[in-house]
Parts: sequence; C-alpha cells; structure tokens
Amino acid sequence: MVVTKYSLIGAVLKFHPETEEDFKEMGMHCISCPSSARETIEQACVVHGVDVDKLIEKLDKHING
Repeated sequence: MVVTKYSLIGAVLKFHPETEEDFKEMGMHCISCPSSARETIEQACVVHGVDVDKLIEKLDKHING
C-alpha cells in the first residue's frame, strides 16, 4: 500500500493495523473516532497540528520497512 496525504486513515488502519501506534506517537489519539475512517491523513494532520510529511515518512517506514 502506498500511503499519501490523501489516504484515508480508516484504509491505512484496515490494511496495516500495526500503524495505530505511529498515529498515536504523533499525537493523533482520535483514530478510533468514527469520522477518522473517512478523514484523510492530511485533514487529520491539519486538525492536530502534525507535520503531514513526517507522519507519512513514519508510516511508510513501518509499512515498507
């Protein structure tokens, strides 16, 4: 799976549930919120004040080694 800022959080978690810790480490503890399933990574980063590029890099390293 290629993760971009346009990827839905719900899709990332569905295919790679182990990335939940990556989201939490970046301060995004609301990933269990129902709206997060339909929210892009970029949208969530804006709301939480997280650098989207840093999160994408972290997720990519976790998913692709």
